[in-house]
Amino acid sequence: MTSYIQALHNAHQTKTLTKPTMASAVGRLLTAAAPRRAAAQTAIRCSSAMVSPAVEFPGTPSVTPDPTKVGTPSVSTLSNGLTVVTESSAATSTLSITYPGAGSSGEEIGESGAALLNKCMNFKAGSGLSSLVILRNLEDEGAAWFTKADRSSATVGFTCAPDKAVTLAPLLATDCAFENWDIAEAKENAKFQIAEAAESAQVTLSEAIYAAAFGAQTVAGRAYYSADASKEAMMAFRGRAYGLKGAVLAATGVSDHASFCSAMEEGYSESPVGEGVPAAAAASFMAGESRVHVPGMGYAHVALALGVPSSSVVGSVAKHCLALMGSASFASSGLVGVYATAPSGEASGMVDTLLSTVSKGPSAAVLKRAKALAKAEAVFAAESGSVAMADTMAKLVAESGSFTSVGAAFDSVSDADVKAVLTGSKPAMAAVGDLSSVPYLASI
Repeated sequence: MTSYIQALHNAHQTKTLTKPTMASAVGRLLTAAAPRRAAAQTAIRCSSAMVSPAVEFPGTPSVTPDPTKVGTPSVSTLSNGLTVVTESSAATSTLSITYPGAGSSGEEIGESGAALLNKCMNFKAGSGLSSLVILRNLEDEGAAWFTKADRSSATVGFTCAPDKAVTLAPLLATDCAFENWDIAEAKENAKFQIAEAAESAQVTLSEAIYAAAFGAQTVAGRAYYSADASKEAMMAFRGRAYGLKGAVLAATGVSDHASFCSAMEEGYSESPVGEGVPAAAAASFMAGESRVHVPGMGYAHVALALGVPSSSVVGSVAKHCLALMGSASFASSGLVGVYATAPSGEASGMVDTLLSTVSKGPSAAVLKRAKALAKAEAVFAAESGSVAMADTMAKLVAESGSFTSVGAAFDSVSDADVKAVLTGSKPAMAAVGDLSSVPYLASI
Protein backbone atom coordinates (compact mmCIF):
# COMPACT_ATOMS: atom_id res chain seq x y z
CA MET A 1 0.00 0.00 0.00
CA THR A 2 2.77 2.31 1.01
CA SER A 3 4.55 1.54 -2.25
CA TYR A 4 1.32 2.30 -4.23
CA ILE A 5 0.75 5.66 -2.49
CA GLN A 6 4.35 6.55 -3.03
CA ALA A 7 3.99 5.70 -6.70
CA LEU A 8 0.88 7.96 -7.01
CA HIS A 9 2.71 10.75 -5.22
CA ASN A 10 5.66 10.40 -7.53
CA ALA A 11 3.34 10.43 -10.58
CA HIS A 12 1.57 13.60 -9.32
CA GLN A 13 4.90 15.29 -8.73
CA THR A 14 5.93 14.39 -12.27
CA LYS A 15 2.70 15.93 -13.73
CA THR A 16 3.06 19.01 -11.58
CA LEU A 17 6.58 19.56 -12.81
CA THR A 18 5.69 18.72 -16.39
CA LYS A 19 2.98 21.45 -16.78
CA PRO A 20 5.18 24.43 -16.02
CA THR A 21 7.95 22.85 -18.03
CA MET A 22 5.68 22.59 -21.16
CA ALA A 23 4.26 26.07 -20.58
CA SER A 24 7.74 27.45 -20.36
CA ALA A 25 8.71 25.77 -23.62
CA VAL A 26 5.66 27.13 -25.45
CA GLY A 27 6.26 30.54 -23.91
CA ARG A 28 9.84 30.50 -25.06
CA LEU A 29 8.66 29.48 -28.55
CA LEU A 30 6.08 32.26 -28.68
CA THR A 31 8.51 34.78 -27.30
CA ALA A 32 11.08 33.84 -29.90
CA ALA A 33 8.49 33.98 -32.69
CA ALA A 34 7.08 37.37 -31.64
CA PRO A 35 9.84 39.50 -33.18
CA ARG A 36 9.58 37.52 -36.42
CA ARG A 37 5.80 38.05 -36.55
CA ALA A 38 6.18 41.75 -35.78
CA ALA A 39 8.81 42.11 -38.46
CA ALA A 40 6.64 40.25 -40.98
CA GLN A 41 3.59 42.40 -40.15
CA THR A 42 5.66 45.55 -40.47
CA ALA A 43 6.96 44.38 -43.82
CA ILE A 44 3.40 43.62 -44.99
CA ARG A 45 2.20 47.03 -43.84
CA CYS A 46 5.11 48.77 -45.53
CA SER A 47 4.63 46.80 -48.72
CA SER A 48 0.90 47.59 -48.76
CA ALA A 49 1.52 51.27 -48.11
CA MET A 50 3.75 51.46 -51.16
CA VAL A 51 0.88 50.46 -53.48
CA SER A 52 -1.35 53.32 -54.60
CA PRO A 53 -5.08 52.78 -53.96
CA ALA A 54 -5.59 53.49 -57.65
CA VAL A 55 -3.77 50.23 -58.47
CA GLU A 56 -6.01 48.08 -56.30
CA PHE A 57 -9.15 50.16 -56.83
CA PRO A 58 -9.10 51.96 -60.21
CA GLY A 59 -10.78 55.35 -60.11
CA THR A 60 -10.04 56.00 -56.44
CA PRO A 61 -8.71 59.55 -55.97
CA SER A 62 -5.19 59.82 -54.63
CA VAL A 63 -5.01 60.47 -50.87
CA THR A 64 -2.01 62.74 -51.42
CA PRO A 65 -2.47 64.21 -54.91
CA ASP A 66 0.21 66.37 -56.42
CA PRO A 67 -1.06 69.83 -57.32
CA THR A 68 -1.38 70.41 -61.06
CA LYS A 69 0.65 73.32 -62.32
CA VAL A 70 1.61 74.74 -65.67
CA GLY A 71 5.24 74.00 -66.45
CA THR A 72 7.51 76.17 -68.54
CA PRO A 73 6.18 76.08 -72.12
CA SER A 74 8.33 75.61 -75.19
CA VAL A 75 7.25 76.76 -78.67
CA SER A 76 8.62 75.68 -82.07
CA THR A 77 7.44 75.74 -85.68
CA LEU A 78 7.87 72.63 -87.84
CA SER A 79 8.88 72.65 -91.49
CA ASN A 80 5.25 72.11 -92.53
CA GLY A 81 4.16 75.31 -90.77
CA LEU A 82 2.63 73.60 -87.71
CA THR A 83 3.35 75.47 -84.47
CA VAL A 84 4.08 73.13 -81.54
CA VAL A 85 3.73 74.25 -77.92
CA THR A 86 4.50 71.81 -75.09
CA GLU A 87 4.82 71.75 -71.32
CA SER A 88 6.16 69.06 -69.01
CA SER A 89 4.30 69.19 -65.69
CA ALA A 90 1.04 67.36 -66.47
CA ALA A 91 0.70 63.74 -65.36
CA THR A 92 -1.33 62.88 -68.48
CA SER A 93 -0.75 63.96 -72.05
CA THR A 94 -3.36 65.91 -73.98
CA LEU A 95 -2.59 66.48 -77.64
CA SER A 96 -4.81 68.86 -79.57
CA ILE A 97 -4.56 70.55 -82.94
CA THR A 98 -6.37 73.88 -83.21
CA TYR A 99 -7.23 75.08 -86.71
CA PRO A 100 -7.73 78.87 -86.51
CA GLY A 101 -9.71 79.14 -89.77
CA ALA A 102 -12.02 76.16 -89.25
CA GLY A 103 -14.82 78.00 -87.45
CA SER A 104 -18.01 79.22 -89.11
CA SER A 105 -16.39 82.63 -89.73
CA GLY A 106 -14.16 80.85 -92.25
CA GLU A 107 -17.06 79.67 -94.39
CA GLU A 108 -17.42 81.20 -97.83
CA ILE A 109 -20.61 81.79 -99.81
CA GLY A 110 -22.42 78.49 -100.29
CA GLU A 111 -20.59 76.78 -97.41
CA SER A 112 -23.02 77.54 -94.58
CA GLY A 113 -22.88 74.63 -92.13
CA ALA A 114 -19.50 73.36 -93.35
CA ALA A 115 -17.78 74.17 -90.03
CA LEU A 116 -20.26 72.15 -87.96
CA LEU A 117 -20.35 69.26 -90.43
CA ASN A 118 -16.56 69.06 -90.63
CA LYS A 119 -16.36 69.00 -86.83
CA CYS A 120 -18.62 65.95 -87.00
CA MET A 121 -16.29 64.45 -89.65
CA ASN A 122 -13.27 64.46 -87.34
CA PHE A 123 -11.98 60.94 -86.57
CA LYS A 124 -13.83 59.59 -89.59
CA ALA A 125 -12.13 57.49 -92.30
CA GLY A 126 -8.97 58.99 -93.76
CA SER A 127 -5.39 58.27 -94.83
CA GLY A 128 -6.31 54.67 -95.67
CA LEU A 129 -7.82 54.02 -92.23
CA SER A 130 -11.49 53.43 -91.52
CA SER A 131 -13.21 55.30 -88.70
CA LEU A 132 -13.47 51.97 -86.85
CA VAL A 133 -9.69 51.45 -87.01
CA ILE A 134 -8.99 55.03 -85.93
CA LEU A 135 -11.30 54.88 -82.93
CA ARG A 136 -10.22 51.36 -81.97
CA ASN A 137 -6.57 52.42 -81.95
CA LEU A 138 -7.40 55.31 -79.64
CA GLU A 139 -9.54 53.21 -77.31
CA ASP A 140 -7.10 50.30 -77.20
CA GLU A 141 -4.44 52.68 -75.91
CA GLY A 142 -6.79 54.15 -73.31
CA ALA A 143 -7.14 57.52 -75.05
CA ALA A 144 -10.20 59.73 -74.60
CA TRP A 145 -10.80 61.72 -77.80
CA PHE A 146 -12.66 64.98 -78.28
CA THR A 147 -13.49 67.48 -81.00
CA LYS A 148 -15.07 70.92 -80.88
CA ALA A 149 -15.65 73.96 -83.05
CA ASP A 150 -17.12 77.43 -82.76
CA ARG A 151 -17.24 80.60 -84.82
CA SER A 152 -13.50 81.19 -84.86
CA SER A 153 -11.74 77.81 -84.87
CA ALA A 154 -11.95 74.04 -84.54
CA THR A 155 -10.00 71.68 -82.30
CA VAL A 156 -9.40 67.93 -82.45
CA GLY A 157 -7.51 66.05 -79.75
CA PHE A 158 -7.21 63.26 -77.21
CA THR A 159 -5.91 62.59 -73.70
CA CYS A 160 -3.81 59.53 -72.91
CA ALA A 161 -0.82 58.25 -70.96
CA PRO A 162 2.37 60.16 -71.84
CA ASP A 163 4.07 57.10 -73.34
CA LYS A 164 1.24 56.66 -75.87
CA ALA A 165 1.05 60.24 -77.12
CA VAL A 166 3.64 60.12 -79.92
CA THR A 167 2.23 56.88 -81.35
CA LEU A 168 -1.34 58.21 -81.54
CA ALA A 169 -0.51 61.76 -82.66
CA PRO A 170 -0.84 61.12 -86.45
CA LEU A 171 -4.51 60.18 -85.95
CA LEU A 172 -5.25 63.87 -85.31
CA ALA A 173 -4.44 64.91 -88.88
CA THR A 174 -5.59 62.21 -91.26
CA ASP A 175 -6.61 63.11 -94.80
CA CYS A 176 -10.40 62.78 -94.60
CA ALA A 177 -11.81 60.35 -97.21
CA PHE A 178 -15.40 61.74 -97.09
CA GLU A 179 -17.00 58.31 -97.37
CA ASN A 180 -20.71 58.57 -98.06
CA TRP A 181 -21.68 56.69 -94.90
CA ASP A 182 -19.46 58.94 -92.79
CA ILE A 183 -21.07 62.03 -94.34
CA ALA A 184 -24.56 60.65 -93.64
CA GLU A 185 -23.62 59.99 -90.01
CA ALA A 186 -22.05 63.45 -89.66
CA LYS A 187 -25.22 65.11 -90.99
CA GLU A 188 -27.39 63.19 -88.56
CA ASN A 189 -25.09 64.19 -85.71
CA ALA A 190 -25.18 67.82 -86.83
CA LYS A 191 -28.99 67.80 -87.06
CA PHE A 192 -29.17 66.45 -83.52
CA GLN A 193 -26.92 69.25 -82.25
CA ILE A 194 -28.99 71.83 -84.14
CA ALA A 195 -32.21 70.51 -82.60
CA GLU A 196 -30.67 70.68 -79.12
CA ALA A 197 -29.48 74.24 -79.76
CA ALA A 198 -32.93 75.30 -80.97
CA GLU A 199 -34.41 74.28 -77.61
CA SER A 200 -31.94 76.43 -75.65
CA ALA A 201 -32.79 80.09 -75.10
CA GLN A 202 -29.13 80.76 -74.25
CA VAL A 203 -27.84 79.33 -77.55
CA THR A 204 -30.53 81.20 -79.50
CA LEU A 205 -29.52 84.39 -77.68
CA SER A 206 -25.86 83.77 -78.55
CA GLU A 207 -26.68 83.35 -82.23
CA ALA A 208 -28.82 86.49 -82.12
CA ILE A 209 -26.19 88.68 -80.46
CA TYR A 210 -23.63 87.85 -83.17
CA ALA A 211 -26.17 88.67 -85.86
CA ALA A 212 -26.90 91.98 -84.11
CA ALA A 213 -23.23 92.83 -83.58
CA PHE A 214 -21.86 92.03 -87.03
CA GLY A 215 -24.84 91.54 -89.35
CA ALA A 216 -26.65 88.27 -90.04
CA GLN A 217 -25.18 87.90 -93.54
CA THR A 218 -21.52 88.56 -92.66
CA VAL A 219 -18.94 85.87 -91.95
CA ALA A 220 -18.78 86.92 -88.29
CA GLY A 221 -22.53 87.18 -87.79
CA ARG A 222 -23.97 84.22 -89.68
CA ALA A 223 -25.40 81.28 -87.76
CA TYR A 224 -23.03 78.54 -86.62
CA TYR A 225 -25.75 75.90 -86.26
CA SER A 226 -26.49 74.89 -89.84
CA ALA A 227 -26.13 71.65 -91.76
CA ASP A 228 -26.97 72.80 -95.29
CA ALA A 229 -23.51 72.40 -96.82
CA SER A 230 -23.12 69.93 -99.69
CA LYS A 231 -20.38 67.30 -99.88
CA GLU A 232 -18.45 69.50 -102.30
CA ALA A 233 -18.74 72.49 -99.93
CA MET A 234 -17.58 70.36 -97.01
CA MET A 235 -14.56 69.13 -98.96
CA ALA A 236 -13.63 72.63 -100.13
CA PHE A 237 -13.89 74.01 -96.61
CA ARG A 238 -11.82 71.21 -95.10
CA GLY A 239 -9.14 71.46 -97.76
CA ARG A 240 -8.81 75.16 -97.00
CA ALA A 241 -9.21 75.19 -93.20
CA TYR A 242 -7.83 71.87 -91.93
CA GLY A 243 -4.22 72.12 -93.13
CA LEU A 244 -1.29 71.93 -90.71
CA LYS A 245 0.20 75.18 -91.96
CA GLY A 246 -0.86 77.84 -89.49
CA ALA A 247 -2.39 75.35 -87.04
CA VAL A 248 -1.29 74.94 -83.41
CA LEU A 249 -0.42 71.60 -81.80
CA ALA A 250 -0.58 71.84 -78.01
CA ALA A 251 0.79 68.96 -75.94
CA THR A 252 0.98 68.49 -72.18
CA GLY A 253 3.12 66.08 -70.20
CA VAL A 254 6.00 66.24 -72.72
CA SER A 255 9.38 65.96 -71.03
CA ASP A 256 11.60 66.54 -74.09
CA HIS A 257 10.36 69.24 -76.45
CA ALA A 258 13.05 68.75 -79.10
CA SER A 259 12.51 64.99 -79.35
CA PHE A 260 8.75 65.46 -79.47
CA CYS A 261 9.04 67.98 -82.32
CA SER A 262 11.30 65.58 -84.22
CA ALA A 263 8.73 62.81 -83.80
CA MET A 264 5.95 65.12 -85.01
CA GLU A 265 7.95 66.01 -88.13
CA GLU A 266 7.92 62.34 -89.03
CA GLY A 267 4.42 61.57 -87.76
CA TYR A 268 2.78 64.35 -89.80
CA SER A 269 4.91 63.93 -92.92
CA GLU A 270 1.90 62.60 -94.89
CA SER A 271 -0.80 64.82 -93.34
CA PRO A 272 -2.50 67.61 -95.34
CA VAL A 273 -0.45 70.81 -95.08
CA GLY A 274 -2.77 73.24 -96.81
CA GLU A 275 -2.09 76.80 -97.91
CA GLY A 276 -2.26 78.35 -94.48
CA VAL A 277 -5.04 80.47 -93.05
CA PRO A 278 -5.10 83.93 -94.65
CA ALA A 279 -5.27 86.87 -92.29
CA ALA A 280 -8.94 87.53 -91.74
CA ALA A 281 -10.21 91.04 -92.21
CA ALA A 282 -11.37 92.59 -88.96
CA ALA A 283 -15.12 92.18 -88.60
CA SER A 284 -16.95 95.48 -88.59
CA PHE A 285 -18.92 95.97 -85.37
CA MET A 286 -22.35 97.26 -86.39
CA ALA A 287 -24.02 97.70 -82.96
CA GLY A 288 -27.33 96.50 -84.38
CA GLU A 289 -30.30 94.68 -82.88
CA SER A 290 -31.79 91.19 -83.24
CA ARG A 291 -35.12 90.12 -81.74
CA VAL A 292 -36.71 86.65 -81.57
CA HIS A 293 -40.24 87.07 -80.28
CA VAL A 294 -41.89 84.03 -78.64
CA PRO A 295 -45.40 85.11 -77.50
CA GLY A 296 -46.58 83.58 -74.26
CA MET A 297 -43.14 82.48 -73.14
CA GLY A 298 -43.46 84.61 -70.02
CA TYR A 299 -39.77 85.56 -69.84
CA ALA A 300 -37.41 87.74 -71.78
CA HIS A 301 -33.70 87.03 -72.28
CA VAL A 302 -31.65 90.09 -73.21
CA ALA A 303 -27.94 90.59 -74.00
CA LEU A 304 -25.94 93.72 -74.73
CA ALA A 305 -22.52 93.28 -76.33
CA LEU A 306 -19.45 95.33 -77.24
CA GLY A 307 -16.83 94.48 -79.84
CA VAL A 308 -13.45 93.11 -78.73
CA PRO A 309 -10.22 92.91 -80.74
CA SER A 310 -8.63 89.54 -81.37
CA SER A 311 -7.15 89.26 -77.85
CA SER A 312 -9.15 86.93 -75.61
CA VAL A 313 -7.04 88.18 -72.68
CA VAL A 314 -8.37 91.73 -73.05
CA GLY A 315 -11.87 90.32 -73.43
CA SER A 316 -11.54 88.35 -70.20
CA VAL A 317 -10.47 91.43 -68.23
CA ALA A 318 -13.32 93.47 -69.75
CA LYS A 319 -15.76 90.71 -68.80
CA HIS A 320 -14.71 90.89 -65.15
CA CYS A 321 -14.99 94.69 -65.22
CA LEU A 322 -18.62 94.41 -66.30
CA ALA A 323 -19.30 91.79 -63.62
CA LEU A 324 -17.79 94.03 -60.93
CA MET A 325 -19.99 96.88 -62.15
CA GLY A 326 -23.13 94.92 -61.35
CA SER A 327 -24.33 92.58 -64.14
CA ALA A 328 -23.83 89.01 -65.25
CA SER A 329 -21.21 89.16 -67.99
CA PHE A 330 -19.80 87.03 -70.81
CA ALA A 331 -16.85 87.01 -73.18
CA SER A 332 -16.65 85.05 -76.41
CA SER A 333 -14.89 85.30 -79.75
CA GLY A 334 -14.99 88.98 -80.74
CA LEU A 335 -17.54 90.04 -78.14
CA VAL A 336 -17.91 90.93 -74.47
CA GLY A 337 -21.12 91.96 -72.78
CA VAL A 338 -23.83 91.53 -70.17
CA TYR A 339 -27.06 89.54 -70.10
CA ALA A 340 -30.07 88.94 -67.89
CA THR A 341 -33.41 87.14 -67.73
CA ALA A 342 -36.62 88.51 -66.21
CA PRO A 343 -40.40 88.01 -66.38
CA SER A 344 -41.70 89.79 -69.46
CA GLY A 345 -43.43 92.47 -67.36
CA GLU A 346 -40.12 93.46 -65.75
CA ALA A 347 -38.06 93.42 -68.94
CA SER A 348 -37.94 97.20 -69.39
CA GLY A 349 -36.26 97.75 -66.02
CA MET A 350 -33.86 94.88 -66.70
CA VAL A 351 -32.75 96.50 -69.97
CA ASP A 352 -32.17 99.81 -68.20
CA THR A 353 -29.92 98.07 -65.67
CA LEU A 354 -27.89 96.34 -68.40
CA LEU A 355 -27.54 99.57 -70.35
CA SER A 356 -26.35 101.39 -67.24
CA THR A 357 -23.62 98.79 -66.74
CA VAL A 358 -22.19 98.98 -70.27
CA SER A 359 -22.50 102.78 -70.46
CA LYS A 360 -20.27 103.68 -67.54
CA GLY A 361 -16.53 103.25 -67.81
CA PRO A 362 -14.57 101.23 -65.22
CA SER A 363 -12.75 102.99 -62.40
CA ALA A 364 -9.07 102.41 -61.66
CA ALA A 365 -10.01 100.19 -58.71
CA VAL A 366 -12.34 98.10 -60.86
CA LEU A 367 -9.67 97.69 -63.54
CA LYS A 368 -7.07 96.56 -61.03
CA ARG A 369 -9.36 94.01 -59.43
CA ALA A 370 -10.68 92.79 -62.79
CA LYS A 371 -7.12 92.06 -63.98
CA ALA A 372 -6.43 90.04 -60.84
CA LEU A 373 -9.69 88.09 -61.19
CA ALA A 374 -9.15 87.39 -64.89
CA LYS A 375 -5.59 86.23 -64.29
CA ALA A 376 -6.64 83.96 -61.42
CA GLU A 377 -9.50 82.51 -63.49
CA ALA A 378 -7.13 81.68 -66.36
CA VAL A 379 -4.46 80.16 -64.09
CA PHE A 380 -6.98 78.03 -62.20
CA ALA A 381 -8.54 76.89 -65.47
CA ALA A 382 -5.13 75.91 -66.87
CA GLU A 383 -4.33 73.99 -63.70
CA SER A 384 -7.69 72.16 -63.60
CA GLY A 385 -6.50 69.45 -66.01
CA SER A 386 -4.42 68.72 -69.07
CA VAL A 387 -7.26 69.41 -71.54
CA ALA A 388 -7.81 72.92 -70.17
CA MET A 389 -4.05 73.45 -70.06
CA ALA A 390 -3.66 72.48 -73.72
CA ASP A 391 -6.62 74.69 -74.69
CA THR A 392 -5.11 77.70 -72.90
CA MET A 393 -1.70 77.22 -74.52
CA ALA A 394 -3.19 76.79 -78.00
CA LYS A 395 -5.40 79.87 -77.66
CA LEU A 396 -2.59 82.15 -76.52
CA VAL A 397 -0.15 80.89 -79.16
CA ALA A 398 -2.76 81.23 -81.92
CA GLU A 399 -3.41 84.85 -80.91
CA SER A 400 0.15 86.05 -80.36
CA GLY A 401 2.45 83.48 -81.96
CA SER A 402 4.32 82.99 -78.68
CA PHE A 403 3.66 81.99 -75.10
CA THR A 404 5.68 82.41 -71.92
CA SER A 405 3.12 81.97 -69.14
CA VAL A 406 -0.56 82.56 -68.42
CA GLY A 407 0.27 85.22 -65.85
CA ALA A 408 2.54 87.14 -68.21
CA ALA A 409 -0.21 87.33 -70.84
CA PHE A 410 -2.51 89.13 -68.38
CA ASP A 411 0.24 91.30 -66.92
CA SER A 412 0.79 92.78 -70.38
CA VAL A 413 -2.80 94.09 -70.65
CA SER A 414 -2.99 97.87 -70.24
CA ASP A 415 -5.85 99.86 -68.75
CA ALA A 416 -6.16 101.73 -72.05
CA ASP A 417 -6.81 98.46 -73.93
CA VAL A 418 -9.69 97.56 -71.61
CA LYS A 419 -11.17 101.06 -71.58
CA ALA A 420 -11.11 101.13 -75.38
CA VAL A 421 -13.33 98.04 -75.43
CA LEU A 422 -15.77 99.23 -72.77
CA THR A 423 -16.15 102.82 -73.94
CA GLY A 424 -15.31 102.68 -77.62
CA SER A 425 -18.77 102.07 -79.13
CA LYS A 426 -22.47 101.73 -78.55
CA PRO A 427 -23.67 98.21 -77.66
CA ALA A 428 -25.43 95.69 -79.85
CA MET A 429 -28.62 94.18 -78.45
CA ALA A 430 -30.27 90.78 -78.76
CA ALA A 431 -33.54 89.71 -77.17
CA VAL A 432 -35.28 86.32 -77.11
CA GLY A 433 -38.63 85.39 -75.56
CA ASP A 434 -41.75 87.40 -74.78
CA LEU A 435 -40.59 90.83 -75.93
CA SER A 436 -43.82 92.77 -75.47
CA SER A 437 -42.16 94.95 -72.80
CA VAL A 438 -38.61 94.97 -74.14
CA PRO A 439 -37.76 98.41 -75.59
CA TYR A 440 -36.04 98.73 -78.95
CA LEU A 441 -32.36 99.63 -78.95
CA ALA A 442 -32.97 102.87 -80.86
CA SER A 443 -35.32 104.09 -78.13
CA ILE A 444 -32.96 103.68 -75.17
